[in-house]
Amino acid sequence: MRPLHIALAALVAAVWGVNFVVIEIGLGHFPPLLFSALRFLVAALPAVFFVGRPKVAWKWIVGVGLVLGVAKFGLLFIGMDRGMPAGLSSLVLQVQAVFTALFAALVLGERPGRIRMSGMAVALAGIGVAAVDEGASGPVLAFVLVIAAAACWGVSNVLTRKAAPPDSLNFMVWVSTVPVLPLLGLSLLFEGWDRDADALAALDWSGVGIIVYVAWITTVFGFGAWGFLLRHHPASSVAPFTLLVPVFGMSAAALLLGESVSPLRWCAAALLVGGVALTSLAGTRRTRAGVPEAPAEVPEPESEQAQGPEPRPKARA
Repeated sequence: MRPLHIALAALVAAVWGVNFVVIEIGLGHFPPLLFSALRFLVAALPAVFFVGRPKVAWKWIVGVGLVLGVAKFGLLFIGMDRGMPAGLSSLVLQVQAVFTALFAALVLGERPGRIRMSGMAVALAGIGVAAVDEGASGPVLAFVLVIAAAACWGVSNVLTRKAAPPDSLNFMVWVSTVPVLPLLGLSLLFEGWDRDADALAALDWSGVGIIVYVAWITTVFGFGAWGFLLRHHPASSVAPFTLLVPVFGMSAAALLLGESVSPLRWCAAALLVGGVALTSLAGTRRTRAGVPEAPAEVPEPESEQAQGPEPRPKARA
């Protein structure tokens, strides 16, 4: 990769990592489901009028929109709202690579090799260490909600691979149109009209900046840049930069929010990042004989991302 493209990949990872801190701050302005709805609303408008018509069937756009936008981000925002630290969330969410491999084996017939199986075991050990650390100092339910969000992300990765969108930015913008109304309905049902109205009435420039960051910077810019890199370089060259997301996320949370990082959490980070690296970059085999090994899928990084998959197999805001 050219130095400029390496810098761009690192910048995208930094944008996605810092996004967890911005979400943490944003949850002080908005209820979690309303916050998520606003994020997708601003990501979709006005971009949907400039990216052209959808390039895949609507069933894939609706499916990914519901699983990724409503389930994954709804659970993540609620988990963080209930006490899951931003830095730890950026780390734990990367277990989506393990869920992606598991669901791909069930749905796509991919049989993970020994290296990938070892990576999954190492990553799960990291989750276990993180659970012990969080169980001793934080709310376990919030931790479980973020794990569930990672599982939903894994499902959306498999759906995205089945959809094989030729344009990642076009796909992500259209996917962003789907969660808005369901999330608004769930917010009214569970968070209440009064709470939502109060949050919108108190909207200030800080709140606007937060929405712009999570919608335009992490989604439109992030996925646009990621799709550009995947069009110009092999997925195996671009994928490792997603491992920087929790590094930036934990560092930003420590610097900007004062989150402490215990020795157990550092241990969990080492295990998770190492395990995800093995899981994401190792090859897979189809269960049907005669099909050669393919490079691992590049999972959509957290933000939103969300995160932009390409039609080729890849190894994920």
